[in-house]
Amino acid sequence: MDWLFYAVAGVAVIILGLSKGGFAGIGMISTPMLALVVGPVNAAGFIFPILIIQDAVAVWMYKREWDRRIVSIMVPGAAIGVWLAYELASTVPEWIVEISLGVISLVFATRQLVISLRNMQGQPRPPAAALGVLSGVGAGFTSMIAHAGTPPFQLYVMPQKLSRDAYIGTSVIFFALLNLMKVPAFAMLGQLSPQHLLSALAFAPIAIGSSWLGVHLVRRVDVVRFNFVITIILIGVSITLIIQGLLGRL
Repeated sequence: MDWLFYAVAGVAVIILGLSKGGFAGIGMISTPMLALVVGPVNAAGFIFPILIIQDAVAVWMYKREWDRRIVSIMVPGAAIGVWLAYELASTVPEWIVEISLGVISLVFATRQLVISLRNMQGQPRPPAAALGVLSGVGAGFTSMIAHAGTPPFQLYVMPQKLSRDAYIGTSVIFFALLNLMKVPAFAMLGQLSPQHLLSALAFAPIAIGSSWLGVHLVRRVDVVRFNFVITIILIGVSITLIIQGLLGRL
């Protein structure tokens, strides 16, 4: 089983790095993918320290261009979302978390697929600040459960049609702050164990290298097609997680 864990974990870490480097959105497949092997709680615990490492790299690379207004609106809501998700994860059986992870991933993957097929265009429009707070709550909740906070983030940010670098930079800063807010919750859930931290250290070179690679590849690869393929894979993983969770209940 160890070889399967390391193989899947390696792919998950690379995808996370590419996401942090600029392929925003594809990282939401990592936790569901790893959850098929080690369960949703352990998968989230393993990936979390990796995210912190990748955040440091991404913030350094994109620290010059980000939208401070968007971040300031969304962060308070994100804190509420993290607290709500902690309450769920700390009080329900793992099979419920597994099904919740599968359903959340499936809903957002389907939405992402619809957006990709429509290839949405349009003029920039500033959504209401209230939507930004609610999107922050959604991002905090789904990020705490599945490290999959990108879709709620996109719901508020994408209509504003930021430049590529401003969008990536805003995403990097917001999720770096969000992940820092998750530290106490993960500690209370026992998901910052020495084993998780040692595993993160072992995968640190892959985490840093894939983040750097993402920064350089995002300017050369067709991001729309790449995200489309990842979304199709995520739909399959999500359905498998739901079935696995239901079987665990029986």
